[in-house]
Amino acid sequence: MSPSKSRLHLSFPEPLVGRPVIYEAANRFGVVPNIRRANVETHSGRVILELTVEQRAIDDSVEWFAEVGVTVNRMEGDVLES
Repeated sequence: MSPSKSRLHLSFPEPLVGRPVIYEAANRFGVVPNIRRANVETHSGRVILELTVEQRAIDDSVEWFAEVGVTVNRMEGDVLES
């Protein structure tokens, strides 16, 4: 099965800002993360993240992010980067 790629917008609440959740997801689900953009401050964080792996592992990662308290939105279509 060929790998899938998914672009996600993650929003982290204050209690999760210091937790390495992207690293945890990579270890837990075998996803390959690529941070495309990030804005992390003391009280919150936002990350545009690409995950590459089989679609099932991406779906499992998205579900797990939500379980630990990360707000996840899947990004569709073209995204402009500066």
